[in-house]
Amino acid sequence: MKPRILIADDHDLVRETLALFLQAEGAFHTEGVSTLEDALGAVAANPAFDLVLLDYNMPGMNGIDGLRRMIAASAGKPVALLSGDASALVVDQAIAAGAAGFVPKTLGARSMISAVQFMISGEVYVPFNYIQQTTGTIEGLTQRETQVLRFLAEGMANKEIARQLELQEVTIKLHVKTLLRKLGARNRTHAAMIARDRNLL
Repeated sequence: MKPRILIADDHDLVRETLALFLQAEGAFHTEGVSTLEDALGAVAANPAFDLVLLDYNMPGMNGIDGLRRMIAASAGKPVALLSGDASALVVDQAIAAGAAGFVPKTLGARSMISAVQFMISGEVYVPFNYIQQTTGTIEGLTQRETQVLRFLAEGMANKEIARQLELQEVTIKLHVKTLLRKLGARNRTHAAMIARDRNLL
C-alpha cells in the first residue's frame, strides 16, 4: 500500500508541484489542503496519513503553534515543516517542538522524495545548509568528521584525505571509523550514499 502524504500549503502551484513530484515516483498517494484548519480536519477524518507537510506561512499556522497543534492531532505520525524562507532559528524551533523535519520548497524532485522517505521511516530530515548555519556540523558529527565525510563522498582514499587535511593517515582512519558508527553505515561507500540520500552534502 502506498504511503499517504498530506500537503498543506495555501499556494496552489506549490501544492500541485509537490504532489506531481511525489506521485511521479509512483510510490506515494497525496492529498492537498490550503489552511491549517483544513489540514487538521483531514487528519481527524482520516488519520492514516504517513506524513503531513505543513507550510510554515499558510493561514492559521501562527508560527510554531500550528505545527504543535498538528503534531498533537496526528497520533504519532510524522509532521514536517515546508517553507521557502524559514530561518535556521525557525528550523531549530520546529525540530525542538517535535517536527519530523524541515523541507525547503526549493528542494529538487529527487531530494524531495528522499526527504519524504527518510521522514516516513522515522528519521528527522534537515538539509545540510540549515544545519551548517547553526552548528557547522551534520548529524552530530564534529567539524573535522564533516570534512572527512565530504572527501569520502568524492571517492578519496584515506591517504588523499590525510594529504588534503594535513593529518596523519591513521587519524583519518579513526575519523572514518567514527563516521561509520555515527551514520550507521556498513562501509565508506555506504556512508557516502547515506550523506547524499539525506541531502547532507
